[in-house]
Amino acid sequence: MKHFFPPRRSGSFFLIGTLTFCLVLASFVSNAQNRWSVEFRPGFNLPTSDAADGDLKNGFGLEGTVAYRFLPNLSAYAGWSWNRFGSKESFAGTDLDFEETGYTYGLQFLYPLGASETSLLLRAGGLWNHVEIEDDDGNTLFDTGHGFGWQVEAGLSIPLAERFRLQPSVRYRSFSGGLEIGPFTRDLDFKYISLGLGLSYLF
Repeated sequence: MKHFFPPRRSGSFFLIGTLTFCLVLASFVSNAQNRWSVEFRPGFNLPTSDAADGDLKNGFGLEGTVAYRFLPNLSAYAGWSWNRFGSKESFAGTDLDFEETGYTYGLQFLYPLGASETSLLLRAGGLWNHVEIEDDDGNTLFDTGHGFGWQVEAGLSIPLAERFRLQPSVRYRSFSGGLEIGPFTRDLDFKYISLGLGLSYLF
């Protein structure tokens, strides 16, 4: 009766490979320390346009982003956001909600202010969003479908602790889409200013 035993050499190769991978990973994490950051940003939104003849009220929203610093002062970021505006009157009816959701991406620039640890925060990037018009029961009446938009932002990055930073900012967003209403398409220009307070964690 034959018995099969895997060669010891293959086990040694596996062990060496695993140790090598762990060492390379540890080296990468060490070199990339504090290059990554995550941010949570709630915001208060002020519309600057009437979306499809809708009289928008002030709104609010939330955003989460991840950033990677590839140069001393420059990072690339990507994330997801949700923003809601109420409307008393619009082409679609009364007491409706305009809800914008989707993805955000772009570049972030931090510039130290003098000898302090506070930095000037600048961002510019794109959007891949859509806007839904909903009734009081949360039913979607119209949807623009996803499309591109853009945003610019300026603020401060203020250290709170070793890895935490407080980031108040002012942002301008612009998104345009089309609402299909029967055989017709109605243009929707969605523009607003967002006053936000972000909390960032470095790792």
